[in-house]
Amino acid sequence: MGSSKIVLITGTSSGIGLAAAVAAADAGWHTVATMRDTGRGDDLRAAAERAGVTERLQIEELDVTEPDSIASCLKKVVAEHGRLDAVVNNAGAGFVGTVEQMGMDVIRKSMEVNYFGVVEVTRAAMPLLRESGGRIITVTSVGGVIGQPFNEAYCAAKFAVEGFMESLAPVAATVGVKISVVEPGAVASEFIAGQQLDIPAMIAAAGPYAPALKHYVERTVGAFRNAQTSEEAAAPIIATLTAEEPAFRVQTSSWARGFTGVKLADLDGSAVQMVTAGWVEEHQHHH
Repeated sequence: MGSSKIVLITGTSSGIGLAAAVAAADAGWHTVATMRDTGRGDDLRAAAERAGVTERLQIEELDVTEPDSIASCLKKVVAEHGRLDAVVNNAGAGFVGTVEQMGMDVIRKSMEVNYFGVVEVTRAAMPLLRESGGRIITVTSVGGVIGQPFNEAYCAAKFAVEGFMESLAPVAATVGVKISVVEPGAVASEFIAGQQLDIPAMIAAAGPYAPALKHYVERTVGAFRNAQTSEEAAAPIIATLTAEEPAFRVQTSSWARGFTGVKLADLDGSAVQMVTAGWVEEHQHHH
């Protein structure tokens, strides 16, 4: 059983989740690194070995969209360790497109993985976290604060997660569970690559939205060139995991703080619209 604390992290096969799993193990936590398909665990295993934390990291199967998968994973954690001290809800997926063209099934799929999956993991873990006086950290996005062009399905789900966690936080605190959301900006991980987007085909198929999509893609490719690494984005997750009194809302970079700050002080919504309009229009260069 050991005396080290137990953290479960979802979506650890790549990107921020992988980096966070290695960093949590490095910080002394016994890390249950979960992923939908454990056949994709080789990158994580290799990273854990390089960091010398293999003995503190176990890979388990967990699909956030399958309640049975969540339940059986948590059951196994309790059987093996007798406790759970923290959950990092990291699993998520990006969806690029606009509502007229993407169809309802894509929008529902985004809600399933990015929102309902987080809710279900949280719901299932709460009794264990109440017992341990634990905490939940959910990786949202600056897109959970500011709606971004061609990310309607993704941002809607991330907004939902932020609203859910902001509402749950004071209630969870009364039973000894701390809740935080961590908001990365652009991260140079597989997030865009992971969607395997065929950009020229998308633009060709975008019809009346083609000029806006073309501008959006050009701007976004530029933004991802100056992005944080997954390791840089994971560091605030670990800081939040270990902090005596973690903040509710944590941005992972000064860029992310500046960007979300626009919204959090934007009573009439005009500041956000001014920023994002420049992403899809030729003539505006607001920053």
